[in-house]
Amino acid sequence: MPLTPYLRSSEFIDHEHPAIIAKANELAQGCLTDTDIAQRCFEFVRDHIQHSGDFKLNPVTVRASDVLAHRTGYCYAKSHLLAALLRCKGIPTGLCYQRLAVNPGGGPFCLHGLNAVHLREHCWYRVDARGNKPGVSAQFHPPAEQLAFAIELPQECDFPEIWPEPLPVVIESLSSAKSTEEFFKHYPDIEILP
Repeated sequence: MPLTPYLRSSEFIDHEHPAIIAKANELAQGCLTDTDIAQRCFEFVRDHIQHSGDFKLNPVTVRASDVLAHRTGYCYAKSHLLAALLRCKGIPTGLCYQRLAVNPGGGPFCLHGLNAVHLREHCWYRVDARGNKPGVSAQFHPPAEQLAFAIELPQECDFPEIWPEPLPVVIESLSSAKSTEEFFKHYPDIEILP
């Protein structure tokens, strides 16, 4: 798999933005390896960017630089920021998705956003910077994955693809929501093909 697409700056993963560059350089200080940089950036996004749904924070952010500026974002937007910080430091980073139940035990269903990071020592490694809370403990311990959510229902799915850019349905849902309350009514979702 060519890694060039996972290093590009784009509209939503805007790693050439001055604030992204400054934060990436700050986080990388003192790090000796790509794995060290990846862990530092992951923990910053997980622990210091508040999950919009958990904290009921507006605005609904999409672009990585906006997530950093407002210090809030849904899982998808937080994955855009993590990708931007790591790509800025030359670490290939993609976007991954799961399909999960919104309510415990059943629908409706929605996509959940996370990242895959290409580490020299481990190849592709998935991380989930959505933010920990009671019942959610995502960690950085390559090569072992510790994501925020496990797949438990037949209608749920752990998609294996690693996308270089956000899925259009995610961008549409985030961009059209004017508030967290509005976003709750329009979660992004895709059907699982039989």
